Amino acid sequence: MALESEDRSSDSPYVARVWRGRSSGVERMTSVATSNWELVVWQQHGRVHVGVRGPETAASVAEVPDESESFGITFSHGTSMPHLPAARLVDAHLDSPHVTATAFVCRGDEWALPDFENAEQFVTRLVREGVLVRDPLVDDVVAGEQPRIGARTVQRRIAAATGLTQGAIRQIERARQAAILLGEGATPLDVVHRLGYYDQPHLSRSLTRFIGRTATQLQRQNAAEPLSLLYKTEG
Repeated sequence: MALESEDRSSDSPYVARVWRGRSSGVERMTSVATSNWELVVWQQHGRVHVGVRGPETAASVAEVPDESESFGITFSHGTSMPHLPAARLVDAHLDSPHVTATAFVCRGDEWALPDFENAEQFVTRLVREGVLVRDPLVDDVVAGEQPRIGARTVQRRIAAATGLTQGAIRQIERARQAAILLGEGATPLDVVHRLGYYDQPHLSRSLTRFIGRTATQLQRQNAAEPLSLLYKTEG
C-alpha cells in the first residue's frame, strides 16, 4: 500500500509548486486545507482526466483512485482565470468537458496536456492567451508585505483573485506550516510560540479543522489515512 508523491518549486510567478504522485492500494486519504487552486491531471486504467480543484477551507477525507498517476500545477496567490470566478472554485472541483489522451478543453479551446517537466511552458501559453492573469499585490500581501492602498481595496482584490479572505488564507497556511513543523519533530509548545497561536488548545483546534490530525498523530505519523501533499512555504 503506497501513496507516493514529489514536488518542486517553480521560477514562474504564476506557479507555487508543481507536483506528481502515484497511488497503489490506497483507498482514502486526508485532504488537508489549502488556500491555492490547482490544475490536476490524473490517469487511471488508461483513461485521462483533467480538472480544476479550488481552495479547500477544511480538511476532508478523499477517495483515492487505485493504481492511478496524477500531476498538478498549484498556482500562486493572485493567479486566477477571468472566465472562472475564484469564488466558484472554493471547496469545489470542476472537470474539463472534453479530454483525450493528449489534449483537453479549457475556456472552449483545446490545449495539449502539460506534464511535470513542461508545466511552466504550458502556463506561459495560458498567460499569453489570456486564460490566466495575475494580481501581484495579492501574493505580496499574503507573503506579509504592507500595501500602500486601503484595507478594503486589498480585501476586495484578494477575494477576487482567491475566493478567500486574507484571514482565511493566513489561518490555512499557518496550520499547514504547523503540521510540517510537528512532523519534523517540533513540540506543540514550540509551534505555538513560533507561529503565533494563542495557546496549545488554539493550535489543536486549528490542526483538527485544517489538517484533520492531532499534534500527536502528526508527530507519530500513525494515522489510518495518508495526508495530501504538504510543502514548506518558500522564502
